[in-house]
Amino acid sequence: MGRQKAPTLDGRELDEERASSDKSDRQFVTALARGLEVLRAFRPGSGALGNQEIADFTGLPKPTVSRLTYTLTKLGYLNHLTRLGKYELGTPVLALGYVALSNMQVRNIARAEMQELATYADASVALADRDRLSMLYMQNCVGHSTLALRIEVGTRVPIAYTSLGRALLAAIPENERQYLMDHIKKRDDGDWNKLRKNIEAAVDQVERRGFCLVDGEWRQHVRAVAVPLILPRGGGVMALNCAGPTVKLPVEQLETDLGPRLVHLARNVETMIATP
Repeated sequence: MGRQKAPTLDGRELDEERASSDKSDRQFVTALARGLEVLRAFRPGSGALGNQEIADFTGLPKPTVSRLTYTLTKLGYLNHLTRLGKYELGTPVLALGYVALSNMQVRNIARAEMQELATYADASVALADRDRLSMLYMQNCVGHSTLALRIEVGTRVPIAYTSLGRALLAAIPENERQYLMDHIKKRDDGDWNKLRKNIEAAVDQVERRGFCLVDGEWRQHVRAVAVPLILPRGGGVMALNCAGPTVKLPVEQLETDLGPRLVHLARNVETMIATP
């Protein structure tokens, strides 16, 4: 059925490459970029982190990390857990995240139709955006079944192994797709030729029928269909998917019913966003 757990692909190289190109940019503030990189080290489920763990994640020297965590703690963006000698995100960071989500027009517009499809399919219908080599869940609506994928907002999944990621790859310009594929290849420790062919097949599916199907590659007993969501006025590309356990979602239902419904949902959302 496919691998049960795909490798984590955070794509730090993408930002390192971008940062190196910004060295000649006099407007670029390296200290600020490093501080934000420290905040990015905190992921759902990571718990509190020490300076060494943050240094390992960011690739920054530990003395630099120590100064940054000290400063961020003084500003309230980190809380220092003295007993553990570690840090956790402070309330101001959470507040910024909630403000960003509440102000995201596409999330608010799509919610009702996403929930309608989730209830109809008794499955999960999610909206995600790309962050490096991951897809970040921005919204997840579920049906009434206890088997539904109840993935929380903020969860990251690999762009290379998921329907959400492959739908997005299908909709971005060829040069950008190749750029990401090159970095996926560097990070992946599996069968690259097989992975590349699966991604190319998904791109072809989106071009032919508007959606792609991924069966058991991200999680062994999960299958999903996904579509790209192209935002107007150069707003970029996001992705929508409908996913659930293989025992509940037959391939035929995904291909003949839920896939086309998801395409229709995406086109509706795109139209509503574009309407003044």
